[in-house]
Parts: sequence; C-alpha cells; structure tokens
Amino acid sequence: MSSGGGTWPDLAGRIEDKVHKLPIRVYYEDTDFSGIVYHANYLKFAERGRSDFLRLAGVHHADLFDGSDPVAFAIHRMEIDFVRPARIDERLEVHTRYVRASGARIEAEQIIWRLAPDGGPADELWRAQVFAAVLDTGGRPRRLPASVRDAMAPLISPREAAGGA
Repeated sequence: MSSGGGTWPDLAGRIEDKVHKLPIRVYYEDTDFSGIVYHANYLKFAERGRSDFLRLAGVHHADLFDGSDPVAFAIHRMEIDFVRPARIDERLEVHTRYVRASGARIEAEQIIWRLAPDGGPADELWRAQVFAAVLDTGGRPRRLPASVRDAMAPLISPREAAGGA
C-alpha cells in the first residue's frame, strides 16, 4: 500500500456540464435493520455532494469560516421526494446542480441515482430542492462573498435550464 502524497481519483466526484456527480457505495452502516438506506442518510449523501461541488469549484468551508469576515452556509429549507429505496451494497451517484448563488442565498437541485450493475439506465431514488442562507457567526444573513460568487458563477445552471440528470 502506498503512503505517498498522490491524489485519489474522483474522491470529490467530478463536474460534467455544470452537474457535480459523486459516487457513493451503500454500506451496512447506511441501512436500517432491513438492509434499506435509512431515510436520514440521504441527507448525508446530499451534503457530501454539495460540499464536494463547492470544493471542486475552489470554495472551501474552512476558509470561509476562518477568514477575516467569517461566514457559513445554513440550510433553511428543503423539499424532498423519496422515490425508491436504496439497498446495501448498491452503487449510487449524487447529482448536484446549483441553480442560484446571489445575495445571501444559494439554491441547489439534487438527485440520487442507483447505478445499474450492468451499465444500464440508472433509477432515480431521491430528489431535493435545497435552499441555503449565508450567515455570519452571529447567525445574521450576509451577502455571498465575491470570491464565492465568482467561483460559482460559471457553474450555475438556472432552474429553467435544469432538467433530469
């Protein structure tokens, strides 16, 4: 096993046509007693997708919070549809599309897909509209920092252009 400083391909997923795609494997710890993914774990998968999208765009949560004018993102609303269950050992892919990043708000659309073992069509399992606010350390709304807005601008895909994944 190598302990070198090389990169691990796709650790943070990839961005294709303004959609971030993050592979996920369903492990035993993700499931309930029946082997089906516990509903709250979809939120964890989605959070990883949003965070890794931002990371690949050059926006790092730690930098935002440790800067001279610290800010953080807080989810204030989600609209979620649970379409089909995922099961232990399945391969999933979290698709994240940011549809707005302006003022003190960020909005994203996310879909979690089950990948077919034979490379066939994927099944939609979970879908969400995510609304986040930019807050300072006192919990007050703040405008999106210009550096974040600039980093995200080329990757925003407005809702009217956003379709299935």
